[in-house]
Amino acid sequence: MRSALAGLVALTLPWIASALAENAAEPEGYRTDNYRAPVPATLAGARVLATEQAEMIWRARSGVFVDVLPRPPKPSNLPAGTIWRDKPRFNIPGSIWLPDTGYGELAAATETYFQQGLRKATGGSKAKLLVIYCQADCWMSWNAAKRAMSYGYSNVAWYPEGTDGWERAELPMAESHPEPREVQGTRTSQ
Repeated sequence: MRSALAGLVALTLPWIASALAENAAEPEGYRTDNYRAPVPATLAGARVLATEQAEMIWRARSGVFVDVLPRPPKPSNLPAGTIWRDKPRFNIPGSIWLPDTGYGELAAATETYFQQGLRKATGGSKAKLLVIYCQADCWMSWNAAKRAMSYGYSNVAWYPEGTDGWERAELPMAESHPEPREVQGTRTSQ
């Protein structure tokens, strides 16, 4: 019996060590490179959600879901007359999509866009539950959740599995479009 238990422990320890090693440590600031890499298991000051918890919040409509996945830009060197079609984004139904807001450093216009988007999504309530996500192993959502807390949002949840975890659980997905941006007094969908 002891040898069987020792064998089980010997087989299990490397797997546990490997699983723990996959989670990165929380940096002091924002992640500014290699955004598609293993993320921490925690985010100080925020609640970290598993898919089941995110689904419960979604079904109860008790939080606002914010997708921060970047949107690929239209290449500037396309030949004249080339038709550009954005790749469709399928995310958690009812989400607001604020692309490009999870980078470690934001241009002033992007930071304003993020702040305005959060204000719109929450109706101006900094106590409203925000569920921030993108994809699995994506630092964009970690950065955006951390940044939302720096703006004074007090009820922030980070869903690190994002649309990958949602889709694996065979939960509904919906095609989404980015929240329009203000550009010199006009609105644009870019």
